[in-house]
Amino acid sequence: MRPGILNHGYRPGTKILFRIIRLLTGQQLPDAAKLTFYRPDFYGSHAKKFTHEAMRGPSEWSVADRELMAAYVSQVNQCAFCIGAHTATARMAYADDAKVSAALSDPDSAPIPDGLRATLHLLGRLTRGAAVTADDMRAVLATGVSPAGIEDALAVCAAFDITNRLADAFDFELLSPAGFDSGAKYLIERGYR
Repeated sequence: MRPGILNHGYRPGTKILFRIIRLLTGQQLPDAAKLTFYRPDFYGSHAKKFTHEAMRGPSEWSVADRELMAAYVSQVNQCAFCIGAHTATARMAYADDAKVSAALSDPDSAPIPDGLRATLHLLGRLTRGAAVTADDMRAVLATGVSPAGIEDALAVCAAFDITNRLADAFDFELLSPAGFDSGAKYLIERGYR
């Protein structure tokens, strides 16, 4: 059930900001962004900082790789809003729709590096089963992914396991393809701040 708080209940300055964003982009502000503005001291500021660091902080993974990981975790969780948002962002970051579609459809046959393939499998196992083994980690390390790379991928997984659950609990409204593309452009340019 969608709580009405996502539609109202913001401070006057925040409401003005939402109107300005709508005027500048021609798109409604996505519910994911609205949620971070509601009680920012409790959730929003912390979530934005954690997610921005996971998705845009220093890493051996490119922005495109991390966006693909976010889309993949969201797909495993069957979170329609986040699948749409992060598939669009991964496509824009890679500038390769076919690569993203193939990786989300079947990582084993997708034209992606072995390290990314093994990492997607690891994130899928963790998301589905809430646990991974030392052997799962060794399989990723064997492809050349560093321990820091695994840690970075696990941070992406944690950020989107949380976000996926919130998106579904709050019944985030799906955007049009143009809305997802507009959001992707913002995320590519500004990140998660």
